Amino acid sequence: MSFASTIRNSYLQFMESKGHIIVPSSSLLPENDPTTLFTGSGMQPMLPYLLGESHPLGKRIADSQKCFRAVDINEVGDNRHTTFFEMLGNWSLGDYFKWEQVHWMWDFCIHTLGIDPENLYTTCHNGSIDAGIARDDVTAELWKQLYESVGIEARISDTASETGMKPGEHIFFYEDKKNWWSRAWAPAKMPVGEPGGPDSEMFWDFDPLGEKRIHERSPWRDRPCHPNCDCGRFLEIGNNVFMAYRKESDGFHELQSRNIDFWGGLERMAMAIKNMPDIFMTGIFDSLKEELEWLSWKMYGDVYIETRAFRIIMDHLRASTFLIADGALPSNVDAGYFVRRLIRRSIRAGRVIGVSEYFTSRLAERVIGDYGDTYQNLETKKNEILAVFAEEEDRFRKTLERGEREIEKILVSGDKIDGKKAFWIFETYGFPLEMTEEIILEHRYAWHTELDEIANVEILREKLFELDPNLEQEMNNFLQEFHESAKNHADLSRTAAAGKFAGGLADHSDETTALHSACHLMLAGLRHVLGDHIHQAGSNITAERLRFDFTHPEKVTPEQLQHIEDYVNRAIDSGFTVFLEDMKKEDAKASGVEGSFWEKYPDVVKVYTMKGADGTIYSRELCGWPHVETSQHMGHFRIIKEESSSAWIRRIKAVLEK
Repeated sequence: MSFASTIRNSYLQFMESKGHIIVPSSSLLPENDPTTLFTGSGMQPMLPYLLGESHPLGKRIADSQKCFRAVDINEVGDNRHTTFFEMLGNWSLGDYFKWEQVHWMWDFCIHTLGIDPENLYTTCHNGSIDAGIARDDVTAELWKQLYESVGIEARISDTASETGMKPGEHIFFYEDKKNWWSRAWAPAKMPVGEPGGPDSEMFWDFDPLGEKRIHERSPWRDRPCHPNCDCGRFLEIGNNVFMAYRKESDGFHELQSRNIDFWGGLERMAMAIKNMPDIFMTGIFDSLKEELEWLSWKMYGDVYIETRAFRIIMDHLRASTFLIADGALPSNVDAGYFVRRLIRRSIRAGRVIGVSEYFTSRLAERVIGDYGDTYQNLETKKNEILAVFAEEEDRFRKTLERGEREIEKILVSGDKIDGKKAFWIFETYGFPLEMTEEIILEHRYAWHTELDEIANVEILREKLFELDPNLEQEMNNFLQEFHESAKNHADLSRTAAAGKFAGGLADHSDETTALHSACHLMLAGLRHVLGDHIHQAGSNITAERLRFDFTHPEKVTPEQLQHIEDYVNRAIDSGFTVFLEDMKKEDAKASGVEGSFWEKYPDVVKVYTMKGADGTIYSRELCGWPHVETSQHMGHFRIIKEESSSAWIRRIKAVLEK
């Protein structure tokens, strides 16, 4: 039995002994939930029951839920981030509450898992004066009594986030954003009718003496240390949510039927059991690591850049194996886009550690061997899964070969690969920019016979910049040319798409006008999140919804869409006022006013500025259509869908909800 299975089975058996019904994991692809592509938490499939719907199996439920978070893709490579993980969960739906939950979690962690209570730290909600919610002293006292039961005099602190923790402190109070759960997070942001409540998190201390910070390259190393400081010393392993309140028009009311929502990261608990800050060294990834070491003739942990590549491959291929098993096949849209990205990033990482042969299906087979006894669809779909990996790897390697041949032609001719040529190769063959950079550096490396063999591109870049001070500027120019070429291509695509549907408003009703103002905020949010290459490529606005086309070369991730949505709602919540001024078109353009299709506007244009009460400018754009005067009655902005409209053009559909 694998180490992951041991932890999973121990937890489920423990919860079963407490009267819970064990339910199977839901799919990584949510059913009947258009708001998200993936199941990203154990709570997600349980949300209807936490909101009041009766669960058909009773009031005590537990499971181990498969989860995938696309937002962490670029973080993978350090010692603790993964995109795929298992979340152990238990729920009380109007049954037991704080006393049972806290005692059971202590019992499971200390007596079943056997972790040292000296290294376990807990946090509680410090209350909210604005919301009229008292500090959660009840939970703090429960933890204190449990520490005392094993001879630990646990001091309580509510100032550690400012001053750092002091000796003997084990229980910490934090503000709303750290120890409150609702779908809107902080109480002040919750809409009427929304349930929520305080939570109590559990942290493992990898460095009880506080002598070192162990999170690689942590930006928090020199700040006051405490469980929630992110320096790397502490790791959150579980969270007990006490859903006890509902927001009403006159404030918060206690729920008649209070709920418990617990999650615990299986892989994180493994880190605590082993007291191992590197999640990839807990035993859970051993079979994948062995296969990669055999294929690459490299050892995990020897060289940082290579270790990072090991981590990317192990996480990404584990995640994509589960995603494919649940029905997400590699593609250029939706969930398939992320599967393709995971596999291709793994193949590129394989090059860093010198794996030249096809390897993704071999790693996937190891994943199936590790998890097939628990997740049977991995075994039943094994042949299909391995065939998908083989086909996708073959397709991408052929892409790489075609691109490399074109680059070789340029180099053999004595010509130089500039940013424009690199973009043409990318546009024609899909050859990644970073690999073109790598080839340029390797070609330059061949000029320097005094250099020893260098194993990876990061070190190669560093050495070459030392030898040739002009090369760094040359590479910066190369990147600038590439991005300028991409922007020019996007501008051409935008012009071509401008007539795809007529812009403007269906009418001048209040609803349509409000959506039109929201459209301006959304464009500003798009540029804020994605970059200044974003411009309007067309729009169509009715009283029910807005439809907006914009220039962008790739799918916008769910996390980016959330940031854009948050930007618009933050502007609306600011109580902004709309200011109108007439400007000469050339002056407006020169001053940075955002606008598309400038040639359609007269010499004097109308510029609309949306400014918050604190002076923050959320949008400044030329326009010829009416706007709201203030954000007072706009409502809540929500993005319904993001999709491809045409080459280099994306489309968003969104609404305002009252």
